[in-house]
Amino acid sequence: MSPAVPAPTLLWFRQDLRLADNAALAAALARGGPVVPVFVLDEGGEGRWPLGGASRWWLHHSLAALAAGLEKRGARLVLARGDAGAELRRLAAATGAGAVYWNRRYEPDARARDAALKAGLAADGIEARSFNSALLFEPHTIRNKQDRPFQVFTPYWRHCSGLGWPAPVPSETSTGLWGEAPADAGLALADLKLLPTIPWDAGFGAVWTPGEAGAAARLERFLRNEAVHRYDDDRNRPDLDGTSGLSPHLHWGEIGPRQIVAAVRALGREAGTDPASNGARVFLSEVGWREFAHHLLFHFEHTPERPLRPDFERFPWAEDADGAKLEAWRRGRTGYPIVDAGMRQLWATGWMHNRVRMIAASFLVKHLRLPWQGGAAWFWDTLVDADLASNTLGWQWSAGCGADAAPYFRIFAPVTQGERFDPAGDYVRRWVPEIARLPDAFLQAPWTAPAGVLAAAGIKLGQTYPRPMVDHASARAEALAAFKTLRGGATEEAE
Repeated sequence: MSPAVPAPTLLWFRQDLRLADNAALAAALARGGPVVPVFVLDEGGEGRWPLGGASRWWLHHSLAALAAGLEKRGARLVLARGDAGAELRRLAAATGAGAVYWNRRYEPDARARDAALKAGLAADGIEARSFNSALLFEPHTIRNKQDRPFQVFTPYWRHCSGLGWPAPVPSETSTGLWGEAPADAGLALADLKLLPTIPWDAGFGAVWTPGEAGAAARLERFLRNEAVHRYDDDRNRPDLDGTSGLSPHLHWGEIGPRQIVAAVRALGREAGTDPASNGARVFLSEVGWREFAHHLLFHFEHTPERPLRPDFERFPWAEDADGAKLEAWRRGRTGYPIVDAGMRQLWATGWMHNRVRMIAASFLVKHLRLPWQGGAAWFWDTLVDADLASNTLGWQWSAGCGADAAPYFRIFAPVTQGERFDPAGDYVRRWVPEIARLPDAFLQAPWTAPAGVLAAAGIKLGQTYPRPMVDHASARAEALAAFKTLRGGATEEAE
């Protein structure tokens, strides 16, 4: 007598939209029986942080890519919308599934939803198991010598690096392994209504290729054109193609950190050293910052809304009753070209260079003295790589109120930053074309140009391009005074 074939397994996709290095998929296949791939758009389950507009755009195209990849293997991705628990139970009944497998998420609301779902499925007699495919080192497994969470990156990453690098999980994805749901059990992709009705996303497609294949191609290009070896220098230059561009692919799980580490280490083996270069080492540390961000969010759940350092709850923010200051920052109309270039790049492409993210964030919280939460909310809505952990870490770092934060007395000077990291002005000229004809000497500070130079460049300050919202020196002094009310004095530092 042949052994009985196990009942089907529902493979619940979330932010793990790939077939390679997918621990839940590997476990579902090892269980035996057919595997039915499912995605549920559970917007209520995201709690306080529903998907922003740019994230919805990416998700639509990533699901299309995943569905196409599954179709080549003889499978259909079942799409549903609504409460995840209710939809998974409905699909389990429709397919006769005896198990639901998924990969873990680490945001507070997602964790609460998943714990309740796992208990509910178990009560119904359905096996429910979760796995790790998103991180190298899960937050609950890492503690410092005092058995507490880390709050400083360098010792955190030193500790993690000493644990050894986890290898990618082999996944068999050929045909003949997949089960089928009834034809009427799922929705069409368009029914999820993820794309905008107003085409503000017109420029996204020229920049991004969502999906597992797009992620693999971007990593290959980054590694093989030697950009990784120049990463320690070029990563700070928004005028160069010096970063990997993998952040949205990582966020949506179209590629995993284990795959990235393995690929970078393979370069080292080819070169006879691990890592292959200082640039490669710095790039791996950036993967580590993503891990650190999730570590912090896991252990300090309040940080998306409130500062990690309680004394910053008392910070004296400036007034912006009508929201005009925040809106000018959002639209790239601050009068500081490097800030405006970044904000316009964000709106046009759903992404902003990381150095410019720091400059723009510092400008909001330290020049305008507006709450960092407003900036974080705007990034959440407009970034294709909007990741709650990384977004929170970045904004609290810029505001000086989080773990491993920038010293609060460090206030980025936008003109200096522009001159240093966009020395020929290529970045500013691309994204702020109305000042592109200015000579290099005045490009990062148009208000310093003589009237004749402005006229020759076709610029009328206050009309074709705004005057600076604030004077840097005055804003810096006011910010330092505000911070000193919390700290009781400081040594000033400029950057």
